[in-house]
Amino acid sequence: MDGLFTTLSTLDQYVCLVCGYNMVGFFPTRCPFCGAERINFITSEECSEKFEVKEIPVSTNVTRLNSSPSLGIEHAAYRIEAGDCVFMVDCPSSFDTGLKNIDIITFTHHHFLGASNLYRDHFDAYVRLHKKDSENPLCLGFTFDNLFQGSFAESDLEAFHINGHTPGFTAYIFQDHLFICDYVFYKIKPVSLNPYGSAVSTRQGAKDLIGILEEKDLSIVCGYNYVCDYGEWIVKFKDLVQ
Repeated sequence: MDGLFTTLSTLDQYVCLVCGYNMVGFFPTRCPFCGAERINFITSEECSEKFEVKEIPVSTNVTRLNSSPSLGIEHAAYRIEAGDCVFMVDCPSSFDTGLKNIDIITFTHHHFLGASNLYRDHFDAYVRLHKKDSENPLCLGFTFDNLFQGSFAESDLEAFHINGHTPGFTAYIFQDHLFICDYVFYKIKPVSLNPYGSAVSTRQGAKDLIGILEEKDLSIVCGYNYVCDYGEWIVKFKDLVQ
């Protein structure tokens, strides 16, 4: 991990206002994710006082979750009501006790694990991350109940390990929704694959995902900072990897 840091109790937690990364049990001179200076950090308690989690309906069973006001470059998370199980794909950076119940927190990748450790304790939730991503130093201080490998399906939520942007990157499909996080930069013009990580692996992962999507009937794409029509998105996505 870059920079000197002070080891603290695992109860001590800080949030970077520039990017939203949560530091659990340590206090670095610079943010391990974005490099911002320590002056930009606040405690998780202060974060909860300043920010709430805004719930934006996407469809009947899917809700987009973001800190409000906006917290740096935090990724959107998504709450999915899948029958007898409630999932959260990725996690808000701010901890809000007013959020509805979550049973399982499962990640696309290890960037912005948010306040998942606090939500895990609050909801007695089960937290999942791909094993390959769990080995990254950004996971320091976080607890994972399951380090999955490969792809899986549970309660109508399908997980597809595609590699690329990070070694453990996993895309999810629920009913007619695709959850792709920041594998594709869509609102930024021109549309592009995430440039951070292996370009070769990311392009191959995109090709693999296209093969998976060919067999699906989808309507909505849920990204890290966008929700859009699948029909328009898939055309541009295919153009990226041809």
